[in-house]
Amino acid sequence: MTFHAGNGPDHRIMLPRPPRGAFAGRPETPAMATSILRIDCSPKAGAAHSCRMADELMTALGRTNPGAAVTRRVLADTPAALVDGSFAAAMMTHQNAESARGHPALGQSEVLIAELEASDLLVLSTPMHNFTVPAALKAWIDQVVRFGRTFRSTPEGKIGLLADRPAFIVIASGGYFSDERVRQPDHLTPYLKDILATIGIKDLRFILLEGLARGEDAVDEAYRRARQVLAAL
Repeated sequence: MTFHAGNGPDHRIMLPRPPRGAFAGRPETPAMATSILRIDCSPKAGAAHSCRMADELMTALGRTNPGAAVTRRVLADTPAALVDGSFAAAMMTHQNAESARGHPALGQSEVLIAELEASDLLVLSTPMHNFTVPAALKAWIDQVVRFGRTFRSTPEGKIGLLADRPAFIVIASGGYFSDERVRQPDHLTPYLKDILATIGIKDLRFILLEGLARGEDAVDEAYRRARQVLAAL
């Protein structure tokens, strides 16, 4: 893979491709990614469980997508700006990239949308905060889900304007929200399904780390179960 840190100056690290024949016996998919966008949303950045599991996911994706370029954006380091009145006004009159790029209220939005447009695979790592998305992820979403640019409204509903692509979403939670041990609501996964579909991204694959606040045994179990899902992807 080639790595490009989306948070700072453009720098790339070339990792060696696997040797010829390294994947002998494994059918090669025509949908191999050439550009991967990774968004890390936890305020703990690299120390977060969601980020650690995303590291393991990226290793697996590197084996199946050798040579792919990776853009990584760590929202704890460079958070997306909160939208304001200037953004809302500009959004209604600047609905294409060329027009919006030079507008100060839409500049960051264009950068983030361009990263999405350039990728053919998305990796999103996030904690569950108060049953839903953390503030940093919501701010990023508000910058990229933009009327006239990434979706349009019709009498039949909203239509996404971005191409669909696989989106791997790693979620870390202190409690349980998906199995028989559920004791809390889940407003995170349904919201991500709906909001990403709004801009055209519908091929979602979830990797869950649950019960992380329930002690070391629960943490070990969470990683074991997540790795089973990862191995099956």
